[in-house]
Amino acid sequence: MDLQLLQYLSNPSDANAQSRALAYFEQLKSSDTGWQLATNTLINTNAAGPSLNDHVKFFALQVIEVFIKQSYQKSSPSQQQAMKHFLSQWIQLQVSQPVQDKVFIRNKAAQIFALVFVCDYPKRWPNFFTDLLQTLSLGPHAIDLYLRVLLAIDSEVVDREILHSKEEADRNTLIKDHMRETCVESLVDSWYHILSVYETSNTDLVCQTLEIVGAYIAWINIDLIANMRFVDLLVRFLREQPLREAAADCLHDIVAKGMDPVAKIKLVESLFSVLDSAGILNIDMEEDVDYLCKLARLINCIGLQMALSWTKLKKAGDNDSACAVMQLLESKIPLCFRFLSHSDDDVSASVMEFVKEYVQMLKQKAALNETERQQVENLLFIIFEKTKYDEGFYFDRDGEEEAIFLEYRKQLRTLFDNVAVLDRDLVLNRVRDLVNMTLPRWQTSSFAEVEAALTFLYQLGEALPVSHGNHFSGDSAKASALQPMMQSLLSCGVSNYPHPAVTLCFFELVVRYEKFFLVEPQFVAPTLVAFLDQGGMRHANPKVRSRVAYLFSRFVRAVKTHMTDYTEDVLRRLQDLLVLIPAESGPQTALLTHDDQLFIFETAGLLITSGNFDAEIKRNLMHSLVSPVLDKFAVLLEELIRLTPQSPNAVGAADATNQKRRAILAQCLSHAMSAVAWSSKAFTNSQNIKASGCLSVYLKALEVFLRAIQLPEVVPEIQAGLRQYLHRMTVCLGEELLPFVPSASQVLLKSSSVQSLSEYIPLINQIIAKFKKQVVPFLTQAFAPIISSIFNALAASAASVNDEEARLERQSLQRSYFSFVAAIVGSGLMEVLASQDPATLQQVLVSFVQGAVDYPDPVAQKTCFSTLRRLVEIWGGKDGPAEFVEFVYKQIVPACFLAPLRDTFDLNDAQTTMALSESALCLRAILEKRGDEELITFLQTQYLPTLKLNLQQSQEFCMALRSDQKLFKSYYKMFFQQARGL
Repeated sequence: MDLQLLQYLSNPSDANAQSRALAYFEQLKSSDTGWQLATNTLINTNAAGPSLNDHVKFFALQVIEVFIKQSYQKSSPSQQQAMKHFLSQWIQLQVSQPVQDKVFIRNKAAQIFALVFVCDYPKRWPNFFTDLLQTLSLGPHAIDLYLRVLLAIDSEVVDREILHSKEEADRNTLIKDHMRETCVESLVDSWYHILSVYETSNTDLVCQTLEIVGAYIAWINIDLIANMRFVDLLVRFLREQPLREAAADCLHDIVAKGMDPVAKIKLVESLFSVLDSAGILNIDMEEDVDYLCKLARLINCIGLQMALSWTKLKKAGDNDSACAVMQLLESKIPLCFRFLSHSDDDVSASVMEFVKEYVQMLKQKAALNETERQQVENLLFIIFEKTKYDEGFYFDRDGEEEAIFLEYRKQLRTLFDNVAVLDRDLVLNRVRDLVNMTLPRWQTSSFAEVEAALTFLYQLGEALPVSHGNHFSGDSAKASALQPMMQSLLSCGVSNYPHPAVTLCFFELVVRYEKFFLVEPQFVAPTLVAFLDQGGMRHANPKVRSRVAYLFSRFVRAVKTHMTDYTEDVLRRLQDLLVLIPAESGPQTALLTHDDQLFIFETAGLLITSGNFDAEIKRNLMHSLVSPVLDKFAVLLEELIRLTPQSPNAVGAADATNQKRRAILAQCLSHAMSAVAWSSKAFTNSQNIKASGCLSVYLKALEVFLRAIQLPEVVPEIQAGLRQYLHRMTVCLGEELLPFVPSASQVLLKSSSVQSLSEYIPLINQIIAKFKKQVVPFLTQAFAPIISSIFNALAASAASVNDEEARLERQSLQRSYFSFVAAIVGSGLMEVLASQDPATLQQVLVSFVQGAVDYPDPVAQKTCFSTLRRLVEIWGGKDGPAEFVEFVYKQIVPACFLAPLRDTFDLNDAQTTMALSESALCLRAILEKRGDEELITFLQTQYLPTLKLNLQQSQEFCMALRSDQKLFKSYYKMFFQQARGL
């Protein structure tokens, strides 16, 4: 072996040499003799001295590993013997070395032993374990290798997380059966010997051995381990600092072994009794958190196994035994709760599954006894306490520790919900006690206490659901409990608590229990003040401001019937939050981000439209809301036009300086359009906006926004803002919108990029769906330019075949194009197509056939076949263009066969099946419009023979086509499955 070259495998500083080394390494792995070079190098070089690089050793072992996996099973007896000789020499080397190899090398060598083992045991190497056990007398290094080999064998033969073929599974079963019969007892004796001899002198070996015991206990006789000699050792280890975590893990694996429920309970109770008598379970003074986590994991496993046994016994109908198991399990609950209530959350989380399982068991009982009710109450208090944040919790950082605690908190919340199912009254009363105790003294309480109390008040709404979220009517017991708590919340001033976590809880609660304000509207005014003052949308914390802005919109929408008296005052207080400020690069001067501000515009619009004002007042208020935005838009647009070069040749040094400012202006102009669009969300239709008197406000806004047509270049942000505004106006306005569509399209189509066209078409489709015949004049003129732009964009983007993002954008535009024409046809606007130049119409029709056949996109194919079917239904008779009938027979009929015959047409895919169904309906439509005789004659005499169908197959297809539609669709799929041999 070229050892010098192999040194570069782990040296990235010389990429050239590393590349040559990797090539040489691959050559060694594929060579018939590479493994022999590797074994000789490892044995001879190691024997000569410790000069072999660790990484080279590892790579040499990998070469051997490849040989064993790929060739060893079928190699010659001499090669197999050479491999066994290498393994023997490797053991001798490990024993003779003063310093052990690195762990990763020892593990790789152990894996090689295991790979040879699974090939040779028991037939070709029946004495494998005898030979291995004889090496134990050679000392700790040999024992280390022995233990690692056993662990590697477990991975190859037993580990259930590794998927095995049936052949491998059968092999593994044979290996385990033979081991049980011949050597397991000797292995167990060796483990006990290692545990006894090295307890104090080599704790690493002891821990490794305990891991082996835990791994093998899953499939060997439990009595070999669950006996006094082993249990006494394990209990002793639980008192020894270096060993107790490994001992706890080993006991966990013993308890987890699959067993008959009666035997399992006997084992668990015996172990629990021994541990309890030895004082192991007295954890109150223990400070080692890692060990406590292991111990908690053991108790968790004991609880889960007892619960599993209880379930099995109940299922078997052995109610007496099940009842006895339940009593034994309940005796473990106090200890479990001690772990659950531990100050360290990792310890607490380690018994969470046991607690959840216990609660689920209680939920299956018809009624709880007094002891169980007390346990549930104890659990509830633990949940209260453990839900509290630590004082040092870092709310402004999304770190790992924070994420872990929040996930732990979710588990506590799930527990709380389940406890509420068990005993609703208990939960309601205890949460009321907590709230009533905390809110009156919130000024002197820690944020953690206040936040927890508010959290559980919120959680009551989730844990005790009611119809339509109304907790304040219907159930008098619940309403009488919740109503005073909400009164206390809204009157005690807790919204002024300085910690943002409490502030957020307060506003979340207000919105969660919005129905409270319909019952007690006198609290609307003070709650509005809380939203609008320094504790709400003017809070020092930007995250609070952002969330409160959204919650405020929710709140106003919920209580809008009680807002009339406050509308003008609220709008006045909101004015400074509605000012458009470009996002400059300096310090942020706006209280709210652009996105947050949109919620305020929505809220302001809702306040105006839902208020009990006449149309003139509403128009004036809406004008006062929108006009400042339009004025700002006009000023900023003028600046943007001034800073934009009039032609590409005008770009120079000054433009580079202004580019950043132009981007800021474009973003703010887009935001202005979005803001006015969001203010219209209260309007659901054109009658709604006309009745409010606000129609002129939004038409004026549209006129102002369309001044963007003056911009000499495409500005995607402005296009996006205008599209959003037009989507809203299509909902709100009537035919008043139509005169603006051509000029709006001029702005939106200034760029014929794939993305801009994909985003424009849904808007036009929305306009078509709403206005139908009224939009025909515009579509007649605009159709050809739109189609031309789409085809050009698709052609230009076809070059980016290897760009996944470009491919997805192209697919999106193709779908949008098909949906555009489908919207015209589906709305019956055939005069738009009929008035087009014949070449343009032919291009469109052919593109739909290509979409149905050639594009491996089932969504597009379904749209294409559906549209072709609709065209046949409208034009396929006497009313269509003369050349359309020829198109039907030359293009549409073949498409109905060619598409399903393509390999890319997946007949098992749900979306493709829908496309296939549309294809079948297309043929049926042709049959109905052209008549039975014409289509059948064409199929039998002209088309089907080209598919190499014999006369019987052709007649069967035509007979099915004539039959019931449902029967034909079923036959149609079977026909193509058979044709493709699927």
